[in-house]
Amino acid sequence: MRAKLFVFPIRGRNWCFSRTIDHSLSASHASSQSPSTLKDLWTNINVGDKPLNTKTELFVDYIANKMNNAWIGLEKAPEGSFKNKIHGLGLRLLSRVKPSEIFLKSISKEITSVEIIYPSSLNAQLVRRRLRHIAVRGAVIHRNYLYGLVSLIPLTSALSILPLPNVPFFWVLFRTYSHWRALQGSERLFQLVSDNSKTSNTTCTDEKKTEHKESKSQRHSSNEPCWVLRPSKELENLVHLEEGQESLSQHAIINICKIYDLNPVDVIKYEKSVF
Repeated sequence: MRAKLFVFPIRGRNWCFSRTIDHSLSASHASSQSPSTLKDLWTNINVGDKPLNTKTELFVDYIANKMNNAWIGLEKAPEGSFKNKIHGLGLRLLSRVKPSEIFLKSISKEITSVEIIYPSSLNAQLVRRRLRHIAVRGAVIHRNYLYGLVSLIPLTSALSILPLPNVPFFWVLFRTYSHWRALQGSERLFQLVSDNSKTSNTTCTDEKKTEHKESKSQRHSSNEPCWVLRPSKELENLVHLEEGQESLSQHAIINICKIYDLNPVDVIKYEKSVF
Protein backbone atom coordinates (compact mmCIF):
# COMPACT_ATOMS: atom_id res chain seq x y z
CA MET A 1 0.00 0.00 0.00
CA ARG A 2 1.31 3.44 -0.92
CA ALA A 3 0.76 6.43 1.37
CA LYS A 4 0.84 10.09 0.34
CA LEU A 5 2.93 12.27 2.63
CA PHE A 6 2.92 16.06 2.50
CA VAL A 7 5.90 18.08 3.70
CA PHE A 8 5.94 21.88 3.72
CA PRO A 9 7.16 24.76 5.95
CA ILE A 10 4.46 26.26 8.10
CA ARG A 11 6.38 28.73 10.30
CA GLY A 12 10.09 29.41 9.89
CA ARG A 13 11.94 26.16 10.59
CA ASN A 14 8.74 24.47 11.71
CA TRP A 15 7.71 22.08 8.97
CA CYS A 16 4.48 20.15 8.63
CA PHE A 17 4.58 16.38 8.12
CA SER A 18 1.19 14.92 7.40
CA ARG A 19 -0.44 11.98 5.65
CA THR A 20 -3.66 12.15 3.67
CA ILE A 21 -6.71 10.85 5.49
CA ASP A 22 -7.31 7.24 4.50
CA HIS A 23 -11.07 6.86 3.95
CA SER A 24 -10.75 3.28 2.70
CA LEU A 25 -10.28 1.93 6.22
CA SER A 26 -13.28 2.58 8.40
CA ALA A 27 -13.28 2.18 12.15
CA SER A 28 -15.59 -0.83 11.91
CA HIS A 29 -13.26 -2.53 9.47
CA ALA A 30 -10.24 -1.85 11.66
CA SER A 31 -11.96 -3.19 14.76
CA SER A 32 -13.10 -6.32 12.93
CA GLN A 33 -9.46 -7.25 12.36
CA SER A 34 -8.78 -7.49 16.11
CA PRO A 35 -10.26 -10.05 18.54
CA SER A 36 -13.28 -8.72 20.41
CA THR A 37 -13.32 -11.13 23.37
CA LEU A 38 -10.73 -12.87 25.52
CA LYS A 39 -11.81 -16.18 24.02
CA ASP A 40 -11.18 -14.91 20.48
CA LEU A 41 -7.83 -13.48 21.58
CA TRP A 42 -6.76 -16.79 23.12
CA THR A 43 -7.90 -18.68 20.02
CA ASN A 44 -6.08 -16.39 17.60
CA ILE A 45 -2.88 -16.49 19.63
CA ASN A 46 -2.80 -20.27 19.85
CA VAL A 47 -3.86 -21.07 16.28
CA GLY A 48 -0.85 -22.18 14.24
CA ASP A 49 2.78 -21.42 14.96
CA LYS A 50 2.64 -17.63 15.07
CA PRO A 51 5.77 -15.58 15.86
CA LEU A 52 5.98 -13.55 19.06
CA ASN A 53 5.58 -10.25 17.17
CA THR A 54 2.26 -11.38 15.68
CA LYS A 55 0.96 -12.48 19.08
CA THR A 56 1.98 -9.13 20.56
CA GLU A 57 0.15 -7.31 17.76
CA LEU A 58 -3.02 -9.29 18.49
CA PHE A 59 -2.84 -8.52 22.20
CA VAL A 60 -2.21 -4.80 21.61
CA ASP A 61 -5.05 -4.61 19.07
CA TYR A 62 -7.37 -6.28 21.59
CA ILE A 63 -6.49 -3.71 24.27
CA ALA A 64 -6.83 -0.86 21.74
CA ASN A 65 -10.26 -2.11 20.68
CA LYS A 66 -11.42 -2.18 24.30
CA MET A 67 -10.13 1.35 24.92
CA ASN A 68 -11.83 2.59 21.75
CA ASN A 69 -15.17 1.11 22.83
CA ALA A 70 -14.79 2.68 26.29
CA TRP A 71 -14.03 6.06 24.68
CA ILE A 72 -17.13 5.82 22.50
CA GLY A 73 -19.16 5.12 25.64
CA LEU A 74 -17.80 8.26 27.29
CA GLU A 75 -18.51 10.28 24.16
CA LYS A 76 -22.17 9.22 24.17
CA ALA A 77 -22.66 10.00 27.87
CA PRO A 78 -25.35 12.59 28.74
CA GLU A 79 -24.29 16.22 28.94
CA GLY A 80 -23.15 17.19 32.43
CA SER A 81 -22.71 13.62 33.64
CA PHE A 82 -19.50 12.37 35.29
CA LYS A 83 -18.60 10.32 32.20
CA ASN A 84 -19.15 13.37 30.00
CA LYS A 85 -16.75 15.38 32.17
CA ILE A 86 -14.15 12.62 31.87
CA HIS A 87 -14.58 12.74 28.10
CA GLY A 88 -13.99 16.51 28.14
CA LEU A 89 -10.85 16.00 30.21
CA GLY A 90 -9.67 13.40 27.73
CA LEU A 91 -10.19 15.80 24.82
CA ARG A 92 -8.10 18.47 26.56
CA LEU A 93 -5.31 15.96 27.17
CA LEU A 94 -5.44 14.71 23.58
CA SER A 95 -5.14 18.27 22.27
CA ARG A 96 -1.67 18.39 23.84
CA VAL A 97 -0.39 15.39 21.89
CA LYS A 98 2.32 16.50 19.47
CA PRO A 99 1.42 16.38 15.76
CA SER A 100 4.60 14.45 14.95
CA GLU A 101 3.35 11.58 17.12
CA ILE A 102 0.05 11.52 15.24
CA PHE A 103 1.95 11.55 11.94
CA LEU A 104 4.24 8.67 12.93
CA LYS A 105 1.28 6.63 14.17
CA SER A 106 -0.26 6.92 10.70
CA ILE A 107 2.71 5.05 9.16
CA SER A 108 1.50 1.50 9.64
CA LYS A 109 3.27 -1.73 8.80
CA GLU A 110 0.93 -2.22 5.80
CA ILE A 111 2.55 0.72 3.99
CA THR A 112 5.06 -0.54 1.43
CA SER A 113 5.92 2.79 -0.20
CA VAL A 114 5.46 6.52 0.29
CA GLU A 115 4.87 9.36 -2.16
CA ILE A 116 6.38 12.51 -0.70
CA ILE A 117 4.79 15.73 -2.01
CA TYR A 118 6.52 19.03 -1.21
CA PRO A 119 6.76 22.62 -2.55
CA SER A 120 8.85 22.78 -5.70
CA SER A 121 11.14 25.45 -4.22
CA LEU A 122 12.47 23.05 -1.56
CA ASN A 123 15.52 20.88 -2.13
CA ALA A 124 14.57 17.22 -2.58
CA GLN A 125 17.51 15.97 -0.51
CA LEU A 126 16.59 18.32 2.33
CA VAL A 127 13.01 17.05 2.34
CA ARG A 128 14.11 13.42 2.58
CA ARG A 129 16.71 14.33 5.22
CA ARG A 130 14.02 15.98 7.36
CA LEU A 131 11.84 12.88 7.04
CA ARG A 132 14.73 10.66 8.10
CA HIS A 133 15.43 13.01 11.01
CA ILE A 134 11.86 12.89 12.30
CA ALA A 135 11.92 9.09 11.99
CA VAL A 136 15.22 8.65 13.85
CA ARG A 137 14.40 11.17 16.57
CA GLY A 138 10.89 9.78 16.90
CA ALA A 139 12.22 6.28 17.50
CA VAL A 140 14.42 7.52 20.36
CA ILE A 141 11.76 9.71 21.98
CA HIS A 142 8.86 7.28 21.75
CA ARG A 143 10.98 4.32 22.91
CA ASN A 144 11.95 6.25 26.05
CA TYR A 145 8.36 7.29 26.72
CA LEU A 146 7.20 3.72 26.12
CA TYR A 147 9.59 2.27 28.70
CA GLY A 148 8.67 4.95 31.22
CA LEU A 149 4.93 4.46 30.82
CA VAL A 150 5.17 0.67 31.01
CA SER A 151 6.78 1.07 34.44
CA LEU A 152 3.79 3.19 35.56
CA ILE A 153 1.13 0.63 34.61
CA PRO A 154 1.48 -1.46 37.82
CA LEU A 155 1.39 1.70 39.97
CA THR A 156 -1.72 3.17 38.34
CA SER A 157 -3.49 -0.22 38.29
CA ALA A 158 -3.28 -0.24 42.11
CA LEU A 159 -5.66 2.75 42.11
CA SER A 160 -8.48 0.43 40.98
CA ILE A 161 -9.26 -0.24 44.66
CA LEU A 162 -10.75 3.26 44.87
CA PRO A 163 -14.54 3.58 44.30
CA LEU A 164 -13.97 5.80 41.24
CA PRO A 165 -13.08 5.17 37.60
CA ASN A 166 -9.34 4.57 37.35
CA VAL A 167 -8.69 7.42 34.91
CA PRO A 168 -4.89 7.51 35.47
CA PHE A 169 -4.57 3.81 34.61
CA PHE A 170 -6.53 4.09 31.36
CA TRP A 171 -4.67 7.26 30.37
CA VAL A 172 -1.28 5.62 30.99
CA LEU A 173 -2.46 2.54 29.08
CA PHE A 174 -3.60 4.66 26.15
CA ARG A 175 -0.38 6.68 26.06
CA THR A 176 1.65 3.47 26.21
CA TYR A 177 -0.24 2.16 23.19
CA SER A 178 0.11 5.50 21.39
CA HIS A 179 3.88 5.68 21.90
CA TRP A 180 4.24 2.04 20.85
CA ARG A 181 2.42 2.77 17.59
CA ALA A 182 4.52 5.90 17.04
CA LEU A 183 7.68 3.86 17.63
CA GLN A 184 6.55 1.29 15.07
CA GLY A 185 5.76 4.10 12.62
CA SER A 186 9.18 5.71 13.18
CA GLU A 187 10.99 2.49 12.39
CA ARG A 188 8.80 1.83 9.35
CA LEU A 189 9.27 5.36 7.97
CA PHE A 190 13.03 5.12 8.42
CA GLN A 191 13.06 1.86 6.46
CA LEU A 192 11.04 3.38 3.63
CA VAL A 193 13.13 6.53 3.14
CA SER A 194 16.57 5.03 3.81
CA ASP A 195 19.34 4.88 1.24
CA ASN A 196 19.07 1.09 1.11
CA SER A 197 15.47 1.29 -0.15
CA LYS A 198 14.69 -0.59 -3.35
CA THR A 199 14.33 2.48 -5.57
CA SER A 200 14.13 6.23 -5.22
CA ASN A 201 12.48 8.40 -7.84
CA THR A 202 12.37 12.19 -7.99
CA THR A 203 10.60 14.27 -10.60
CA CYS A 204 12.84 17.32 -10.50
CA THR A 205 13.14 18.73 -13.99
CA ASP A 206 16.96 18.74 -14.00
CA GLU A 207 17.23 15.04 -13.22
CA LYS A 208 14.04 13.73 -14.76
CA LYS A 209 15.61 12.01 -17.78
CA THR A 210 18.44 10.43 -15.81
CA GLU A 211 16.22 9.13 -13.04
CA HIS A 212 13.66 7.85 -15.54
CA LYS A 213 16.33 5.62 -17.03
CA GLU A 214 17.47 4.47 -13.59
CA SER A 215 13.95 3.73 -12.40
CA LYS A 216 13.15 1.90 -15.61
CA SER A 217 16.09 -0.46 -15.14
CA GLN A 218 15.44 -0.89 -11.41
CA ARG A 219 11.78 -1.79 -11.84
CA HIS A 220 12.87 -5.07 -13.35
CA SER A 221 14.01 -6.12 -9.86
CA SER A 222 11.22 -4.40 -7.91
CA ASN A 223 7.50 -3.97 -8.46
CA GLU A 224 7.17 -0.69 -6.58
CA PRO A 225 9.59 1.98 -5.36
CA CYS A 226 9.84 2.46 -1.60
CA TRP A 227 9.82 6.25 -1.82
CA VAL A 228 8.98 8.77 -4.52
CA LEU A 229 9.62 12.49 -4.30
CA ARG A 230 7.05 14.73 -6.04
CA PRO A 231 7.73 18.48 -6.13
CA SER A 232 4.48 20.39 -6.51
CA LYS A 233 4.12 23.87 -7.99
CA GLU A 234 0.53 24.03 -6.77
CA LEU A 235 1.63 23.41 -3.18
CA GLU A 236 4.42 25.95 -3.65
CA ASN A 237 1.85 28.61 -4.57
CA LEU A 238 -0.31 27.70 -1.57
CA VAL A 239 2.51 27.97 0.98
CA HIS A 240 4.02 31.12 -0.55
CA LEU A 241 4.15 33.75 2.18
CA GLU A 242 3.16 37.31 1.46
CA GLU A 243 5.58 40.08 2.38
CA GLY A 244 5.66 40.68 6.12
CA GLN A 245 4.22 37.27 7.06
CA GLU A 246 6.22 34.85 9.22
CA SER A 247 3.88 31.88 9.04
CA LEU A 248 0.93 30.52 7.10
CA SER A 249 -2.44 31.91 8.06
CA GLN A 250 -5.14 29.56 9.32
CA HIS A 251 -7.10 30.30 6.15
CA ALA A 252 -4.17 29.10 4.02
CA ILE A 253 -3.73 26.00 6.19
CA ILE A 254 -7.40 25.08 5.97
CA ASN A 255 -7.31 25.62 2.21
CA ILE A 256 -4.33 23.26 1.87
CA CYS A 257 -6.04 20.67 4.06
CA LYS A 258 -9.19 20.77 1.92
CA ILE A 259 -7.28 20.38 -1.33
CA TYR A 260 -5.02 17.55 -0.17
CA ASP A 261 -7.37 15.91 2.35
CA LEU A 262 -5.30 16.58 5.47
CA ASN A 263 -6.44 16.98 9.08
CA PRO A 264 -6.43 20.75 9.77
CA VAL A 265 -6.34 20.29 13.57
CA ASP A 266 -3.10 18.32 13.36
CA VAL A 267 -1.55 20.59 10.72
CA ILE A 268 -2.21 23.77 12.72
CA LYS A 269 -0.36 22.26 15.71
CA TYR A 270 2.90 22.32 13.75
CA GLU A 271 2.93 26.12 13.95
CA LYS A 272 4.02 25.89 17.61
CA SER A 273 5.58 22.45 17.64
CA VAL A 274 9.10 21.75 16.38
CA PHE A 275 8.77 18.01 17.04
